[in-house]
Amino acid sequence: MPKIESAERPGVGLDGVPRPTEDRIVVLPNAVLLLDGATSPVPVERDGGWYSAVLAEALAAVVTARPHDDLADLLAAAVTDLVHRYGLVPGDSPSSTVAMLRWSGTTVDALVLADSPVVAFGPAGVDVVADTRLAELRGTVPRVTDRRNREGGFWVAEALPAAAHRAVVRSWPRAEVDSVLMATDGVSCGVDDYGLFTWQEVLDLAESTGPEGVLDAVREAELSDPDRTRWRRHKVHDDQALAVIRFAD
Repeated sequence: MPKIESAERPGVGLDGVPRPTEDRIVVLPNAVLLLDGATSPVPVERDGGWYSAVLAEALAAVVTARPHDDLADLLAAAVTDLVHRYGLVPGDSPSSTVAMLRWSGTTVDALVLADSPVVAFGPAGVDVVADTRLAELRGTVPRVTDRRNREGGFWVAEALPAAAHRAVVRSWPRAEVDSVLMATDGVSCGVDDYGLFTWQEVLDLAESTGPEGVLDAVREAELSDPDRTRWRRHKVHDDQALAVIRFAD
């Protein structure tokens, strides 16, 4: 089994008040799952944090029970389970990003649905598996949520199982993967939005200080911009989750 380290930290709500994290990391014998529930604009019982928690549980169950199935099929099965169990309705349900990494003796497979990237490192260089459709919509439409799980919009885990098959997927020979990073956007913003470091520098920092050091660097940058004028964002601090999977010493 590869060496796996992770770090998680809650952010603040849209009102700036601290609240429990909506990010989830699940480590299984042959897989790591990472989810980021979407923050609801108003408090509701079944919010993004609730959804990411129940989806993480359902997804872990199907990944364990069906270790050789296609990742998108497994995600679709987990979403279907939640739809039936909780009566979720497409377009009127909480949602979550999903990143999945699974390995065998010969391959490493990844799936990314919405903005929680998976980044692989190996002899061939850095391979970023990212779903950029949501980012490309921001600033182009009045409400991006109106484009959720629609053609020409973005795709995310919600109450439409078919969305799983719109995920970005990748597969590598295991011998060609040394390390993998999995991050929610509270961490990936340090690369994509703030320009604090490259993905290689994120890996180097995680190896020298541990994953917590990466979270610290992002938070320190955000504290230098409390009014969100340098980097425009909905929240001063988002939830953070980072998993580091090392296949080779």
